[in-house]
Amino acid sequence: MTQTANIQPDRRRANRAALNLAATMREGSRGKASVRLIDISTHGCRVEYSSTVAVDAWVWLNIASLESQYCRVVWHCQEFVGLEFEKPLADAVLDRLLENQKLPTQSRVNELRDIATRTLWLARQADDANIHPLAELSKACAVDAVVEGLRLGQAKSGGRGGKPATP
Repeated sequence: MTQTANIQPDRRRANRAALNLAATMREGSRGKASVRLIDISTHGCRVEYSSTVAVDAWVWLNIASLESQYCRVVWHCQEFVGLEFEKPLADAVLDRLLENQKLPTQSRVNELRDIATRTLWLARQADDANIHPLAELSKACAVDAVVEGLRLGQAKSGGRGGKPATP
């Protein structure tokens, strides 16, 4: 059984940035498993992970170009997991990681739309305890898809037309 936590934005210590990075996660003596980072902040991240992991478990998260991060599982709902870093990332480290994600791509926009659609479908199928976190994730990914789509359009037009609105 998965547990959930209220993942409303007002609980955040730092803003999260959408991204798409392959990483690995390992719990205890288990082998490494592939995960996909959906978003990240200096204090934690959200990953897509197809296996079960217990809330409050400690895991190692390995992201290319970063030192391995020791993280606590804050919430787990369906195939999505919220992780809190034991030691927050320095702003400069996060900025460097996000630098490669600066230019949006159509595949990234499509991927965010896919996650938003999938989590909305999961929310509609979920029990009362899981509806809220899945709906919040769906909303966050839908907003990120719109923002990334606007950035992509701006990049294709050479930056004309002003700045896109941010959520």
